[in-house]
Amino acid sequence: MTVTWEELGWERLASGVGRCRLPGWDCTAGLVVGAGAALMVDAGSSLEEGGRLRARAAELAGGDVTHLALTHPHFDHVFGAAAFADAEVFGAVGVDTVLAHAGRAELRADAVRNGLDERAAGAAVDALSPPRHHVSGEWTLDLGGRQVLLANVGPGHTAHDLVVLVPGDPEVVFCGDLVEESGEPQAGPDAVPSRWPDALDRLLGLGGEDALYVPGHGAVVDASFVRAQRDALAARFGVSRGPS
Repeated sequence: MTVTWEELGWERLASGVGRCRLPGWDCTAGLVVGAGAALMVDAGSSLEEGGRLRARAAELAGGDVTHLALTHPHFDHVFGAAAFADAEVFGAVGVDTVLAHAGRAELRADAVRNGLDERAAGAAVDALSPPRHHVSGEWTLDLGGRQVLLANVGPGHTAHDLVVLVPGDPEVVFCGDLVEESGEPQAGPDAVPSRWPDALDRLLGLGGEDALYVPGHGAVVDASFVRAQRDALAARFGVSRGPS
């Protein structure tokens, strides 16, 4: 019997495209299903959570996850990545330096500061590997005849922000934490505030007016929400307003 997205607690956004909101940090994970291939967008906050995501995705896709895109190198989005050991992993160029050995101590410390169990954080860090594929501009993936665009639109929320554009009706854009709906966008020490509004302009240029925009945290939004958040960030950080 075919299982539905809703039965597994996922939100179906378009044909073969959906997402779920993970407990704890309300972090989004996305899934795009092609013919004999499946792309996961972000991997959850622990190896255990990554394993659950992989199992649910396999049920929905009718096969294992073949590709994984990491939208940015924060623990709640990458700590489950090792659960997708057989997948081709993609990240924005430079993210490998953050996920390499030298950056792992800070990732672990940040996770524990934010409430992740110390043992779970340590296990995730020990298993973490940098992405094999580094996206510097745009990269088109072929998921069994289904085209998906990975675009490095940052810096902004971090120095290494990747978005995933899924053409269709409607078009779906996985934004990572460049866009947040359930709270004010978080600008930590690795954010690049002066460039964040420009990153949202590029994101809007890719998705257009009629796309569904999937934030890193919170409910799915539209272009007007992204534009309003872009303007709020420009005002917050004193960045001159560009084209809308």
